[in-house]
Amino acid sequence: MPGTGRTTPPRPVDVTAVLPRLAPLARTATRLHPRPGSPSPHHSSVGGPPLWPAGEPWPYCAGPHVPDGNPATSPQDVRLGRRIRAAAESRPPGHPRFTPEETAVLRRISAGHPWPDGPVAMLPVAQLYARDVPSLRPPGRADLLQVLWCPFDHPPEPKPRTALFRRSAAAVTDVLTTPPEPAVVQSGGYVPRPCLLDPEQVTEYPDLMELDGDSRALLGKWSTWQAAGAAPDAYYEPAPQEFYRNELSVAPGWKAGGWTRWGLTDPVPRVCPACGTGMAPLLTVASAEWDDSTRSWSPYEELTPTPPSTARPQAATPAMVQLAGGYDLQLYTCPAAPDHPHVDLIQ
Repeated sequence: MPGTGRTTPPRPVDVTAVLPRLAPLARTATRLHPRPGSPSPHHSSVGGPPLWPAGEPWPYCAGPHVPDGNPATSPQDVRLGRRIRAAAESRPPGHPRFTPEETAVLRRISAGHPWPDGPVAMLPVAQLYARDVPSLRPPGRADLLQVLWCPFDHPPEPKPRTALFRRSAAAVTDVLTTPPEPAVVQSGGYVPRPCLLDPEQVTEYPDLMELDGDSRALLGKWSTWQAAGAAPDAYYEPAPQEFYRNELSVAPGWKAGGWTRWGLTDPVPRVCPACGTGMAPLLTVASAEWDDSTRSWSPYEELTPTPPSTARPQAATPAMVQLAGGYDLQLYTCPAAPDHPHVDLIQ
């Protein structure tokens, strides 16, 4: 498995000692820990080249792609802009942030391109091998999940349209070496930076909003935590339930399986459109690996004394994906029949 290995610190308290009724609700999630790298088609990756059969048509999105009033950009310009900004960040203090040549290029990039008037080639988002993420449990002989998306918003929510592909890696003997790319994309946040993964299994519990009223009430009492011998930071004393939400329930960042993190909306049922079965979380595509409230989930290997508010923004956004102003895209599949249509939502 590529990568240096990343380890989530133990949770500050065993939440089942505070609220034993949560124990049966534990779920295993696989944190993917994407970090910039050079994946090949034979790696699990985010934004990397997929193991795609040379003889299989590449997926295109027919649209519609309705302009939102802003110019589109190109994947090439997105990557060029990232290289320019990375070079600027590496310069010592006192030097101009950008050279005149870089400034001219950034101005050209910001001018953008017209929106597409035809089908758009989809972009690779994630490729997961079952050997790295066993909880995927692909159907039949499939051992590989590939997720692609159209890099334009589609209703009813402002989010990319996604497509899932499951296949047997051993059956792909002739790999497509140069997948098509869209000429333009709506946003640079829809062009994932290639990342290798360090999958790690963690235990999650339901989001606070999915608990029954009695459980929420107990978690909202400071005396509940004191009686269990827990010692949340005094910051949480006015709202103890936020300690559970931020540090004990749902891991932030890219992950497979686990529980849903709610916040943009109240919990809503995810029901298979083909058979009516309740759907299970498959993959979370995250805008960030952590924020100020979920800093305790940062891996041991990346702990830093630098306050989150002053740390380099890219430290928490390794894949450089940006969804709906900083939310996550969550994909769900039918546990009764994985070939049924998947559903997704922004949270």
